[in-house]
Amino acid sequence: MPRLQRLLPLTLLLPLASPVVAAEPQQLIQLLEHRRCKNCKLQDADLVHADLRDAQLSGAQLQRANLSGAQLDGADLRGANLSFTSLEGASLRGADLRGSRLDGTDLRRADLSGAQLDPQALSRSHWQQARGIDPSQQSYAELHNAGVAAAQQGRHPEAEQFFGEAIRRQPDAAISWVARGISRSEQGNSQLAAQDLNHAASLYRQAGDLAQASELEKASKQLTTPAKQAKGGNGMGSQLAVGAMAAFQFLAPIAAKAFLPTGF
Repeated sequence: MPRLQRLLPLTLLLPLASPVVAAEPQQLIQLLEHRRCKNCKLQDADLVHADLRDAQLSGAQLQRANLSGAQLDGADLRGANLSFTSLEGASLRGADLRGSRLDGTDLRRADLSGAQLDPQALSRSHWQQARGIDPSQQSYAELHNAGVAAAQQGRHPEAEQFFGEAIRRQPDAAISWVARGISRSEQGNSQLAAQDLNHAASLYRQAGDLAQASELEKASKQLTTPAKQAKGGNGMGSQLAVGAMAAFQFLAPIAAKAFLPTGF
């Protein structure tokens, strides 16, 4: 099977979690009373909905801590270890996260407006539906994978936006053109979907995958045939997924690291 037909999910190799070490009680009290606890040992601390605005937490050990819904606007988290920490729904507006470790960090539905982040800092974290993330700071793989997650949850307008940003990063990535075409098709935007699939077909043809190109061209024609169209989405995305494109797992996460397969 051509390599273009085998983009299977790749599991990220994350560092093993550190041995469980309880947070230091005095340091936890210091943080809550004074909002200053640089280099503190706060592993596994329960800080749900804590008010830590402008807190000084640079270098803090916060592995596996529960900061869900916490207020961390303007917090200094430079160099902090936030591996496997829950920041779901937390407010991190203007927070400084440069140099922090975000391996496996849960940032879903968090507000990161104005937050300072290292390039590709979110590649090992979970940031679905987080707000305020600057797409220009994200890699192609991060954007494509975010589109996959949104599409799998039926959030096709959001998926379309992510795939569009991914395409802007890497215009020759046929997989993202196919994925965006499917997201557009599921919204009933048949003409735009057909254009995406046709462009993806041309990319596959250039790469020598004539069979894949032919299948995409057929799917594109079906999208623009009046009898196949329907209001509110025509289901062509699902047909592609289980029909002619079944062998090609285009809606699958790709490696979110620098090493990526070429020619997809």
